Amino acid sequence: MITELLNKWCAENNIPISSGQTAAFEKYASLLVEWNKKINLTAITEESEIAVKHFIDSISLLKAVDIRTDASLIDIGTGAGFPGIPLKIMRPDIKLTLLDSLNKRLIFLDDVCSSLGIEAELIHGRAEELSQNKKYREKFDYAVSRAVANLPALCEYCIPYVRVGGSFAAMKGPDGQAELEAASKAISTLGCTVSKTETFTLPDNISRTIIELRKVSPTPPAYPRRSTKINKSPIL
Repeated sequence: MITELLNKWCAENNIPISSGQTAAFEKYASLLVEWNKKINLTAITEESEIAVKHFIDSISLLKAVDIRTDASLIDIGTGAGFPGIPLKIMRPDIKLTLLDSLNKRLIFLDDVCSSLGIEAELIHGRAEELSQNKKYREKFDYAVSRAVANLPALCEYCIPYVRVGGSFAAMKGPDGQAELEAASKAISTLGCTVSKTETFTLPDNISRTIIELRKVSPTPPAYPRRSTKINKSPIL
């Protein structure tokens, strides 16, 4: 089921996918379901839903964002590895970093990477704290996130990781355009401009919006603030 759905969607969207890649997705799904019995990773455990809501949703980023060869990419608040690991399966050239605040998720992700032969840096930490570290601040070509935070807050969590000339890609739902309008001040304050927005429908008829923000100037040192400030008083 997973292989069939991936092959069909990729064919319809002119995205090449090999039998080795579909086999990796099948293994990933198996590990997700197996580990989900021990720790809470996802409420989605049925094969067709995993294929659409996790895998196809993640790799749909490749439709909207032209990720350059050998780019460095950080997935912020990766959870069970989405969208980072599916992107790495499809684009092995990407230098992938996975960031999450819950260590047990990273133990799962380490098993996934080991099982699939994927090279990735796994980091346990809070997004708003780690981006103050010189090792990570403004060091990545791309930051991506499927996190549920509203866009003004998500921008503050993610944009500080992106180098000038790079991009932050936010994966949002049907209200993406409204969130974009609300985030206009945050986007400019943090050093970005809107590069592209693309709205499309997944095979389960759920609308998705991908927003690409281009980093044009350094993020001011005062950002990001503490998470309580970010969430209670977003840049509006």
